[in-house]
Amino acid sequence: MRREVRRRAGEGSAGAVVEQLRAVADALSSVVAALPERAFAMPGGEADWNAAQAIGHTADARAQLALAASLAAAGRWPADAPAVVPGVPGDAAADRQALVRRLATSQRIVERAARSIAGHELDPCPLEHPLVGRLRCGEWLLFAGVHDLMHLEQLEALEASLS
Repeated sequence: MRREVRRRAGEGSAGAVVEQLRAVADALSSVVAALPERAFAMPGGEADWNAAQAIGHTADARAQLALAASLAAAGRWPADAPAVVPGVPGDAAADRQALVRRLATSQRIVERAARSIAGHELDPCPLEHPLVGRLRCGEWLLFAGVHDLMHLEQLEALEASLS
């Protein structure tokens, strides 16, 4: 995975990656719009989370990864940055409207972050993820999309099971 992320997140990649992240956010929002209300309380494909928790987690993770990369790219990495804690679920009781808003907000954060990352895709990022390790600024932006796709596939499987 790391080799493929490195290959695809080279110099000048932030613009293309942010467009891909927009497409994935739109796909996530489409699934959220199509799911019946009862689906948000059903298993969401990640640990023992319900779908609302998985969608909220996805929105939070994409925004936080992009923000971390943008801080590093801008030379503003905080000395006291907390360690990454993977697997933090979103709000179990979030409804459709809250989840759609959260996805839209995350995309705005991604787009803003990508502007800072552009031209700094190959800069090192001190973000240390216990499962992924360290990546460069542009690689974190791309990895956010990889993470999104994993959760999108889980949600599409849930949607298909309800058809």
